[in-house]
This record gives sequence, C-alpha cells and structure tokens, in this order.
Amino acid sequence: MELGANIVNSLLRREDLSHDPFIQLKKWLTEAGEKGVDIPEAMHLSTLGIDCQPHSRIVLLKGIEGENLFFFTNYESSKAKEINLNPNVALLFYWPRLEKQIRVEGVAFKADAKVSDSYFATRPRNSQLGAWASPQSKKIDSQDQLELLYNKADKKFHGVEVPRPPNWGGYLVKPFMFEFWNGQPCRLHNRFKYSKNGEKWKIVQLAP
Repeated sequence: MELGANIVNSLLRREDLSHDPFIQLKKWLTEAGEKGVDIPEAMHLSTLGIDCQPHSRIVLLKGIEGENLFFFTNYESSKAKEINLNPNVALLFYWPRLEKQIRVEGVAFKADAKVSDSYFATRPRNSQLGAWASPQSKKIDSQDQLELLYNKADKKFHGVEVPRPPNWGGYLVKPFMFEFWNGQPCRLHNRFKYSKNGEKWKIVQLAP
C-alpha cells in the first residue's frame, strides 16, 4: 500500500500507543469518524468452513464490552454455522482515506440473550421485521419471496412491538491479537502487534 497523495500520517511510535489495545482501537475509531470515514465501524469478518475454506464478509462492530467486541447476525447464517464449528475468527478494519488498518484475531462466542434483546429493541422496526423475514444464507426463488415473507412478518406483528427472533442475536469476539498499521511514505509503514501475555498485553513493532 502506498500512502495516499492527500494524507500525511504522523509517525507512530511505541510510546504513542496505549498499553491497552481496546483503548487504542477506540481512539482510532473516533478519529476515523471525526475525519469523515464512512461507516468506520464496518469490519471484515473471516471464518473457516468445515472444508477449511476461509470465508469473509463485512459486518458492523456494535460495541466493545470489557475485552470483547460484538456484532449481530442470524444464528442460522453461514457465518454463524462456521463459528459454531470453529470459533477462531479474524477481523479487519481498513480506512484507505487515513491509511490506517487494524487486524484482530480472537475467539467468538454467543452473547447473552439479554444483550441481544436489548440491542434488537433499538433497531428500526423495518430492520426488526427484516430479521424475521430473511432466511439468511438459504436459497430463495426470487426477491418477491423475500417481500412476501416481510409482509407476512409485518402482518403478524401489526400493532405490537416486534420481539427478537430466537435465531437472531449477538456474538462476542474475545481477541488475543491486535495489529495496528499506520501508512508512511516509501513503504516504511508503522506496524505494532499486541499479543496477550497472561493478563497483560505485549507490544512489539513489526517491519512492513
């Protein structure tokens, strides 16, 4: 990656980093938002299928709880089935405008039902109905079929609050590795890796 023509990143040094990777992640997320990055919380989630084939897609980071990152999905989706088989996952944030990237590796597990209920209640009604309507990752005949399922859900919950579907909820990812990448000219990029060492995090700088 070459540094963008309109971006000049300050040199990132070891002493500039927080000892806590979650604090550093929050700092960069805030910076991305303040500098106009579209959907800075979008993250690339990679899972491993039963055939050891990796699969990737974009999901949204919905919060940081203690030392866990969480997102939400359909528990019958391909990603959920893959996580149930192998909970080791990788996450990636990349903001080209800022020439910044964060890699995360960790273990995923289902969130408490109360966490999922609480978040689902904050979603727009049409998104709640969509969660009921979509048989995520399953074969469908056409877009018309989805619209029929949506209308069916809308009719079913007409005039009442939409409850969380039992097959929809959150996953927490407990990281054991972070890597912060900060673009620099001449490909002399800054890379710092956090690895869990007991209860503390060890930080090392990596060559680009």
